[in-house]
Amino acid sequence: MDLLVDPLLVKGRGERVASITLNRPQQRNPLDAQTVRRLREAVGQMEQDSAVNIVVIRGAGGHFSAGGDLKGYVDLYRRPDDFRAFLEDFYQAFDMMEKSRKIYVAVVEGYCVAGGLELLLACDLVIAASSAKIGDAHVNFGQLPGAGGSQRLPRTIGPMRARYLMLTGEIIDATEAERIGLVSKLLPDAQLDTYLTTFLAHLSSLSPLGLCGMKHLANEGLRTDPTSGLRMELEYVHRYATTSADATEGLMAFQEKRKPRFSGL
Repeated sequence: MDLLVDPLLVKGRGERVASITLNRPQQRNPLDAQTVRRLREAVGQMEQDSAVNIVVIRGAGGHFSAGGDLKGYVDLYRRPDDFRAFLEDFYQAFDMMEKSRKIYVAVVEGYCVAGGLELLLACDLVIAASSAKIGDAHVNFGQLPGAGGSQRLPRTIGPMRARYLMLTGEIIDATEAERIGLVSKLLPDAQLDTYLTTFLAHLSSLSPLGLCGMKHLANEGLRTDPTSGLRMELEYVHRYATTSADATEGLMAFQEKRKPRFSGL
């Protein structure tokens, strides 16, 4: 796969890995109505591609995304049906990402603000450069997060820290973002791409079913109470262990002192 979806670049990166790149670097990759519609379409393409297990999302030109197109919102707000469609595109894209069997990895450089933060929150893992600046910032311009930020941010970093970022509009540096749990891995800018190559090679060598199961258990457990979550884990692991070829292959590889050859079955 190697196609241009304006204003996104959607490409294959290698075995089992694809990438979606926000591609309006001159404006710090704004998430306007066209971009969000294309993002929903691109995520849908990913979901239909059985060869892809890992999707990298990043921004071109040294910034992830500075958020929505505030100038464009003036006109969009005057067209309620179009604004509803815009919000639905956001919802559908991020809902597909969260419920997907694939792993979505955000690679964050420069500004990741407002809608950019909401896109980050819909991903499973966040690899950030030390240059990154991350925040909600909607309130600074009298706006509200409409792409899931008010719901996902408290669940990610806790309600007190989330309310602080949402109510103050403060943009924090990458070190603080890692400290409070917004970033999975923080790296110097110069090391980001080298690390990413190694990281993706490792991730793509793992069992697709194992990765999918880990994501499912972590996400679904957050949506229920601990007792129900523990029962869900028991049932899921029992089914996985007794029906999955990958589970057996991992044990055989350990016994035979070799690398596993996972089939995704």
